[in-house]
Amino acid sequence: MSDLYTDGNALAGPLTEIFAVDMSMAKGTCASCGDQGMLAQLHVYDHAPGMVARCPNCQEVNMRLVRGPDRAWLDLRGVVSLEIPLAAPTERA
Repeated sequence: MSDLYTDGNALAGPLTEIFAVDMSMAKGTCASCGDQGMLAQLHVYDHAPGMVARCPNCQEVNMRLVRGPDRAWLDLRGVVSLEIPLAAPTERA
């Protein structure tokens, strides 16, 4: 183990950039069956205090999202990875 690390605050800037985009176009890989598809293709059940998103192929839970008045909880344990399209940086004059 190395002690050449920073704390989780180092993720604040990069995560803000990532989640400031339309996540429906992100491509996820199901941890259960390996199916790949856009988040927009997940089957979302929202008739409860939170939202549950299931794989359209195997119906396993990929994601859970619960919102409170001042915070949100996001569980992605059913997703192996997310490929998130980012806008190209604008050129400075």
